[in-house]
Amino acid sequence: MANYLHYELDLTPQDTVEVTLDAPANVRLLDDANFLLYSQRKKHRYFGGYAPKRVIEIPTPEAGHWHLVVDLGGFAGTVRAWARVLQEAV
Repeated sequence: MANYLHYELDLTPQDTVEVTLDAPANVRLLDDANFLLYSQRKKHRYFGGYAPKRVIEIPTPEAGHWHLVVDLGGFAGTVRAWARVLQEAV
């Protein structure tokens, strides 16, 4: 069983992913290849990082299918997260 929350998103470069947390956590936006590496506990690249505050926004680097992962970095505890996509007004 995975110790992380996982969301799959189809994003455009105009999108920003907004994540609301109930506790500090790591928030990572990964492409398919890096999500596979993450899930295998291998070295991976991501956008985002440790979020000590309640809301974090991550701009989409490029269009495509993305994985949003929220975890506690191996520490005990739980976190709840809500994600939504903010679209830039045109």
